[in-house]
Amino acid sequence: MEGFSLIDIYSTKGIEYLIAAVFFFGFLALQRYLLTSAPGKEKTPGLLAGLPAWFRVPDGYGFHQGHTWMKVDHLMGPGHQKLVKVGVDDFAQKLIGKVDGVVLPAVGSRLTQGDKGWSLMVDSEAIPMLSPVDGEVVAVNEEVLRSPGILSRDPYGDGWLLKVKSDRIAADTRNLLTGNVARAWMETSLENLHPIRHEAVGPVLQDGGLPVEGIARVLGGEHWVDLAKTHLLTDV
Repeated sequence: MEGFSLIDIYSTKGIEYLIAAVFFFGFLALQRYLLTSAPGKEKTPGLLAGLPAWFRVPDGYGFHQGHTWMKVDHLMGPGHQKLVKVGVDDFAQKLIGKVDGVVLPAVGSRLTQGDKGWSLMVDSEAIPMLSPVDGEVVAVNEEVLRSPGILSRDPYGDGWLLKVKSDRIAADTRNLLTGNVARAWMETSLENLHPIRHEAVGPVLQDGGLPVEGIARVLGGEHWVDLAKTHLLTDV
């Protein structure tokens, strides 16, 4: 499986971007220090320790490194087939921002883990995402098609995208991240986001230090689509 393709801040505008990145992550560290140094709160080590409070990473879900998820719904008769729900994780929806539409595969389509499975539409831009599982699409979430804003409100519940029938869940799960490993990976996902423009660093955080929706647009400017695809592993 491909790892993250990181932006090389030295190969673009050199020291300017280095300063921007240092400022950005220094500000994150200050925010975390202020939050954890309040009375009654235990300090957490590490630059971005504690990010599960910023990005939802629930138990019982398997996360693909393209920021999609899978959750077993129920068994489907003989042959160890399982019905699973799939969707996008909280990092992805905050990275992309407000979604205008969703393009889902038709019922009966076949998905392959790690291949492009569907697309999110943002300002007429199609952002493809990778399937976390192999299998056959047996249902699509019509409610999300009608109201894509559900993805930001409830990406792991009502915001599911597809139901997939698969007999390869055991094998697919070995390529997914769960529990504390998934939480640590989510922290790293944010650390790997480098500002492209110095002037974009300031408004990245809302009051309380929470990442705003549409992080890619804030950090990437006119190149935000490329930034989003890089971190969703669909830039090739």
